[in-house]
Amino acid sequence: MTPRAEAWIRQADSDLNAARCMQEEGFHAQACYLAAQAAEKAMKALVVATGVTPPHSHSLERLLELLHNQGLDLEPLKELHLKALTRMSSQTRYPQGDEAPVDLFDAKDSEPALATATRVVGIATALLAG
Repeated sequence: MTPRAEAWIRQADSDLNAARCMQEEGFHAQACYLAAQAAEKAMKALVVATGVTPPHSHSLERLLELLHNQGLDLEPLKELHLKALTRMSSQTRYPQGDEAPVDLFDAKDSEPALATATRVVGIATALLAG
């Protein structure tokens, strides 16, 4: 693993741990956002490991397509509900009309978000370890 890819996966792991802390304290919108960030950074670690500069995009589906085009077999990632995490990158940060994200997200959102992000980070870590 290159030092740059290792830095990306280390940050993904840190974001995932921060998401868990936020969830435990009842900050579900923030937990969802950090879970999405963890998954994004883990996938970007894989992109970096292929020698490609990661795009400035929060779309996990776009990153998955890019990785597929680089020849990586990522069937386990295709089975995950990545679109929900992608939407959480913005919906958890900005008010929707007159509702703040804090009013829109709860444990029913943060639990699956953290579960998916945990899987993405785990898969990426295993692939990077070789």
